[in-house]
Amino acid sequence: MTSGAPYLLIDAGNSRIKWALVQPDGTQIAAGALAHGGADQPDWSTLPAPGGAWLSNVAGESVAARITALLDAHWPQLPRTTIRACAQQCGVTNSYTTPHALGSDRWAGLIGAHAAFPGENLLIATFGTATTLEALRADGCFVGGLIAPGWTLMMRSLGEHTAQLPTLDANAARGLLDANATSDRERHGPFFATDTPRSLSAGCTLAQAGLIERMWRDLQEEWQVPVRLVVSGGAVDEVTSALKVPHTRHDSLVLSGLALIAAERAMERNA
Repeated sequence: MTSGAPYLLIDAGNSRIKWALVQPDGTQIAAGALAHGGADQPDWSTLPAPGGAWLSNVAGESVAARITALLDAHWPQLPRTTIRACAQQCGVTNSYTTPHALGSDRWAGLIGAHAAFPGENLLIATFGTATTLEALRADGCFVGGLIAPGWTLMMRSLGEHTAQLPTLDANAARGLLDANATSDRERHGPFFATDTPRSLSAGCTLAQAGLIERMWRDLQEEWQVPVRLVVSGGAVDEVTSALKVPHTRHDSLVLSGLALIAAERAMERNA
């Protein structure tokens, strides 16, 4: 890897691929995203050549093959590192019984969050295909987490496994939530929908919000200290619209964590 060259960071999730090119000090040069299954290509032709690529991939072998083809088309000799969770890295300690079993996206996100909010106790909620929760102490100890169906997956599952419920996609459900918010402001009370699509959309949103609020309160009661709730992910707007607890949004925890992992590895090589 070329010393001083930027890092190419790639976060391949279950819904899309996010990427960023950053300087070794973390300064972002460019960023973008690609949908799975599409024909779109990243515009890397005008970018400076990176010294290496750092990848988190939880989307499987077909996505890994697509990323390889994209990299080969632009920088065929580029060194590439696909990260895995480990016992300790970048100031974060992994309490999973089998550290490598933790998803690489969750691990990088923990590292990014610990650096973004130093000295704070955190509950990290990520709203993607799955909704994940991570409890991270101020000393960098990841004590454990939860995984639940994501907002869109929850709605799709209801539609696919019940005879009389519709299958809502995210765009349709967002429109229904906007209408619900207007009704709530006019009514000043609990919202109970009067048609099936709105009932489904609101129910899944409140189920997500209720899980987050419950665990945030339980964690503060257990630790007896303030806990910052950090939120991110593709459904963050929808779920946080129903949250009734303080929260902080951070949209690039995984990419930030990848940058820190790359920088730490570079320091180890140069030591």
